[in-house]
Amino acid sequence: MLIGDSIREAIEHAIAGAEVGVTGDGRHFQLTVVSTAFEQKSTLERHRMVLGALKALMAGDAAPVHAIDSIVARTP
Repeated sequence: MLIGDSIREAIEHAIAGAEVGVTGDGRHFQLTVVSTAFEQKSTLERHRMVLGALKALMAGDAAPVHAIDSIVARTP
């Protein structure tokens, strides 16, 4: 499985109804996440939700995801 697919699946599992777009070079990624779960949430809260979903993929020295360069988290 490609790491982009792992990122997409982790976010979709953690954030109800999320539509996820992932681009990147294999270590650094840009994410677009659209979900009604973001309603009434600040930008910081939305980003925390997305990064929380990726915690396991970003943990440790050998983590498959080195960095998330940008997050666009919005409602539909």
